[in-house]
Amino acid sequence: MDPLFDRINVRDLLSGHNLSDPSTPLSTPDLRLIISRLESHSLHIKSKVRSYLLSHREDFASLFSQCSDAVFKTNEISDNVSGILSLISDRPIDVEIRKLVDEIGRTTKEAREKREMLGLLKIIVGICERLEGARSAFSDGLLRFAAEEVKELKKALRIGDEEEGEPIVYGLLRKQWADLFDEMQDLFSKFMENAVRFEQDSRTIRVKYKLCVDKMDGIELHTVMEAMDVAGILDYSLAKAADLIIKHAITPAVSYGSPAMFAEDVNQGSEGISEAVLKILPSQDCKIVDVDGDAIYARVIQVIKFIFKHICFENGSWIRSFGRLTWPRISDIIISKFLSKVVPEDASKLVDFQKIVKCTSEFEFSLKEMMFLSASDGKDYSLSSFSENVEVHFAFRKKTEVLGKARYLLLQCDFSVPQDYTSKGPLLKNDGMAINSSNQVVDLIFSSERCVVSKAASQLMELVHQTLQDVCLSSAIVALEFYHAVRDAILLYEAVIPVKLERQLDGINQVAILMYNDCLFLSQEILGLAFEYRTDFPDSIKEHAVFADMAPRFHLMAEEILQRQIQIVIFNLREVIDGADGFQNTHQMQQFESAKFSIDQAVFILEKVHIIWEPLLRPSTYKRSMCMVLESVFSRITKDILLLDDLAAEETLQLQRLIHMMLDNLSSLLKSLISAFDSNEKSEEDTSRPIDDLIPSLRKIRKVGELLDMPLKSITSAWESGELMSCGFTILELKDFIRAIFADSTLRKECIWRIENVSLY
Repeated sequence: MDPLFDRINVRDLLSGHNLSDPSTPLSTPDLRLIISRLESHSLHIKSKVRSYLLSHREDFASLFSQCSDAVFKTNEISDNVSGILSLISDRPIDVEIRKLVDEIGRTTKEAREKREMLGLLKIIVGICERLEGARSAFSDGLLRFAAEEVKELKKALRIGDEEEGEPIVYGLLRKQWADLFDEMQDLFSKFMENAVRFEQDSRTIRVKYKLCVDKMDGIELHTVMEAMDVAGILDYSLAKAADLIIKHAITPAVSYGSPAMFAEDVNQGSEGISEAVLKILPSQDCKIVDVDGDAIYARVIQVIKFIFKHICFENGSWIRSFGRLTWPRISDIIISKFLSKVVPEDASKLVDFQKIVKCTSEFEFSLKEMMFLSASDGKDYSLSSFSENVEVHFAFRKKTEVLGKARYLLLQCDFSVPQDYTSKGPLLKNDGMAINSSNQVVDLIFSSERCVVSKAASQLMELVHQTLQDVCLSSAIVALEFYHAVRDAILLYEAVIPVKLERQLDGINQVAILMYNDCLFLSQEILGLAFEYRTDFPDSIKEHAVFADMAPRFHLMAEEILQRQIQIVIFNLREVIDGADGFQNTHQMQQFESAKFSIDQAVFILEKVHIIWEPLLRPSTYKRSMCMVLESVFSRITKDILLLDDLAAEETLQLQRLIHMMLDNLSSLLKSLISAFDSNEKSEEDTSRPIDDLIPSLRKIRKVGELLDMPLKSITSAWESGELMSCGFTILELKDFIRAIFADSTLRKECIWRIENVSLY
């Protein structure tokens, strides 16, 4: 059949026709030929197909029969499925199956839960029985068994590892266990109290081997220790015994200078040792000084060996527990009562301390052999650490002493001036008459002057110099601590004195001036420290030792104190001058007396300041400060007088009288300033000028006194000559002054015109 279905090429039907050119069109005859040949070919194909079907008739019949059977069976299956579907739709069996499956699941779950509940109930009952059994065992004296039960029950109940959502009964069981555990701890504590006792009268520590507590008689101490170890409460139960031994045995053994001695005794019974006794005996020689520490350490070891043998029964684990419990306190006692007391007070004695370092190391080694100390825990060797670092402790101790001395002398100082101190002139280094023997009169390093300081500042710097001398002779570690001690001691002045003297600084007194001198002295001394000592410092701290940073703060503090004093004086002077009411109407007696009283008060304040300042301040500082104060007084009085607008003849005379009286009363003060100028003529170039240049208002107020009774023409001539301008008068002040004194006239107008005309040039 395959050749029938081959592809027919139309061009093959036109044999003999030139079809080499595909684009050549076919003619009508060609087309008819093609149709004819196609019909012939079609008939041939039909003939072939018929012959094939006839030759395979049986095969095709069998195939059609099978197809018919398949269709029949398909219809039969379809009918069966339709029947099943109708049955299912009439009776929903799947629902019944689902219900049955659910019921089976519930029943299985309930059975499983009941089995689990039953298992849990058995466990709970078992734990309850074991708890009761442990409690009964304690009552019966079966301490080790009871302790083991408590330990096992702790694991069973997961104490300390609770989880959320656990049955409530577990919480109740844990509470029962906790109650039992507390009862056990109390019971063992009573046993240990009964076992280890201190008898005050005989000063004896007594250890009983047979114990009796709560109707339980004849319990062995060893059994109690085993039970406590099993239960894991050895530390808790030994705590009171440890306190007792530390208080009554270890502390007396370590007492430096008057140590206790010990004697052991053992009482043997028919069944062996019944008790052990440690008697605490007073030292026969109350003046014993255990500088090397051997005797002290031997007594401590004797006490610990007693514990090791008679309480811990030579059990390494038990003595280690006792050591963990007591060693931190024992080591602190040894350090505080012995080692810290024998730390050398002088750097030269540090070598001798090495003996104590050696015996301390041997002492700790002996404790390690007894297993009282751990072989691996470095924290247990605090004594060796302390003794080996003695340089640090020595330095810290000396630093504490330096700061303690500094604080003490600062707090005790009353800032008084030496009783034998008198000032008959400026304090100059090269002036033999002015040098005072008091150590409160000090040289200023960067000045040719001297000044009086408080005992606090003088003694503080002595302490500083002594400490810095020790720095030069000390090791690097000690030197560094001393260096910091020096800085801290100096800064203590800044922290202590201003707070201590706060009230005095608000008044006019010598305390403030002494404090100013202190700060000035300290600032200059601080600047000189590095130059004086740096070359002798250990190399390790030469680069780190700095003092200059502290000097500016003291210099600034000095200036603040001085300016504060100056402002307080100026404020008080302004207050008393305010009482003169501007010096108005002084031709009236009452007003004159009021103005005179104000002047007297101002003079009194200035004299008080003079008396306080001149002996204590450096001449240059005294001169500068007093000139500032006088300038404020004279300028204020001059201003008030020049502001008066109408002066009677009598009034001018009274004002002139007041001015002359004030200047006369201040003559000694002004002479002191001139003396200060002369003393500093060579050293203070800026203050060697005449006094009138440093107090401009002094020349002006003197000139006001002259102008008050000077003729108008003379006043005009003085202005034209420039004399009044050199005294500080302004053209406005002079014109107002003339109008206030002289009545309006042609002469006054002419003089004012001349004054104005001169002022133009």
